[in-house]
Amino acid sequence: MTTALNATHAPQLRSWVESANAPENGFPIQNLPFGVFHPENEAADWRVGVAIGDSILDIRKVAALAPFQGQAAEALAACKGQTLNALMGLPATHTSALRAALSAALAQGSALQPVLASALSPRLSAHLKLPAQIGDYTDFYISLHHATAVGRQFRPDNPLLPNYKWVPIGYHGRASSIIVSGQSFTRPIGQTRPAQEGAAPAFGPAQRLDYELELGLFIGQGNDLGQRIDIETAESHLFGLCLLNDWSARDFQAWEYQPLGPFLAKNFASTLSPWVVTLEALAPFRIAFNRDAQDPQPLPYLSSEANTRAGAFDIDLQVLLTTAQSRQTGQAPHQLARSNFRHAYWTPAQLLAHHTVNGCNLRPGDLLGTGTLSGPEAGEEGSLLELTQGGKQAVQLPWGEQRSFLLDGDEIILKAECRKEGYPLVSLGECSGIVLAAT
Repeated sequence: MTTALNATHAPQLRSWVESANAPENGFPIQNLPFGVFHPENEAADWRVGVAIGDSILDIRKVAALAPFQGQAAEALAACKGQTLNALMGLPATHTSALRAALSAALAQGSALQPVLASALSPRLSAHLKLPAQIGDYTDFYISLHHATAVGRQFRPDNPLLPNYKWVPIGYHGRASSIIVSGQSFTRPIGQTRPAQEGAAPAFGPAQRLDYELELGLFIGQGNDLGQRIDIETAESHLFGLCLLNDWSARDFQAWEYQPLGPFLAKNFASTLSPWVVTLEALAPFRIAFNRDAQDPQPLPYLSSEANTRAGAFDIDLQVLLTTAQSRQTGQAPHQLARSNFRHAYWTPAQLLAHHTVNGCNLRPGDLLGTGTLSGPEAGEEGSLLELTQGGKQAVQLPWGEQRSFLLDGDEIILKAECRKEGYPLVSLGECSGIVLAAT
């Protein structure tokens, strides 16, 4: 597990990119997330970049300079394409070597400053796209608090099904409709439950459209079909984390989810943040994985000393809402909820170990979703389904509107950041999307 701290994590480390040294900027030299971009005033020639302060370092331009040696040079050569898949497919040691070389090159006093300065371009105006070609997408359901809150709405006396505390619950989602942050999508159309038993179902635009506060886990080096990934090595197959909003049409879901699970309720759009923060960058924010002593303990293939010691992460999560009205009148986004990844019932390593224990093969660029990440307290709900008690208690917005579920023109913004005493703020950026009217 990539738990060890090294020179790239040093709290006192500063960059010659001055904006990276600003407090609370979220993209200090200790972060260095990877993404795919092209500068605002250039043609749509996509290339790999690394975020640093208010800038993006063009990794293709860096590769042309050939400044590194060994594994760092090999990893740099894998960044010449238009996605991160080639880099993700290398051993984790290569990504670590590249990150260390970039950290040294971007640090104050680096001899590479004069040549790398020309490879920088503004981050806030850049065009961004999905960081990888996503072959397969699996969505999990790893928040005990979310599962309990939702289950209680349908089964008040028995909200959790018997398998929940034994097995990481997941299902296979749709990869083709994953879009990058900043894109809009149209309200989905489908069937909803009949008004009375025996009647025909209704058909039309979803009326109970919801967001889901999630994190996305990008697979790095994959495994062959039939070869499982054990929990001891699972994190070496995980490239990094990003934000994920797996939008959900709750009224479609209530009608179609039995017997095989959601279909049109989930496949119309999922929004992903553009920057992937490597697992190594998150090492300072690791915490112990704690399972209540009264709960079933993970089976041996889902348990290891390293996972128990530091398999979880302290990542603060936030959900914000704007509406067409609030944007028109210049209102600030309204916070709907806050939560934290530390409340998850399973760790990333456990998800990989379970996903492959039957021999399922994962490939570089595959995406795993955590499922909605809710906390145990009021104000920590990861969806409107929980926040409004299934639509029964509308959220009052400070500019006079209210919401039970999302309306056309609504924008959801997800944010994630890591804080620790003595360390600079490390951000996963933001993940935003606007709902358009059904067509």
